Amino acid sequence: MEDNLLYRRESYLIRGACFEVWKEFGGAFKENVIDKSLQIALKGKKLKIETQKRIDIYFQEVKVGVYIPDIIVENKIIIEIKSKPFLIKQDIEQFWKYLKGSQYKLGFLINFSPTGLIIKRIVYDAVRKNNISVESAY
Repeated sequence: MEDNLLYRRESYLIRGACFEVWKEFGGAFKENVIDKSLQIALKGKKLKIETQKRIDIYFQEVKVGVYIPDIIVENKIIIEIKSKPFLIKQDIEQFWKYLKGSQYKLGFLINFSPTGLIIKRIVYDAVRKNNISVESAY
């Protein structure tokens, strides 16, 4: 059986880092505490990360703005962190558009909610025209 999961190893390690942070803090803290903690957990898993990287957004080949994701992992994966009671449709749609407007194919929208850890792994690959959204709740 062929393994088609994009960035399988990195995805596994990102999820593991999220669980480490969730186990320690749950949904009790604001995004900046969760962000810093997740950075530490990702580095502990030997993943290369960048924070507050500026990503140019283009419309019809003209730069129209800048998107600054919370974390970039291995220069391949965008991570956007939330710490709110629940994600709303607009959170997901906005993240989808950020991913689509960038050169990245994979993103994680992660909500450290007081009621549970929500990890949305979203793939956007314009080359393959294959768009996949997988939701996990814990």
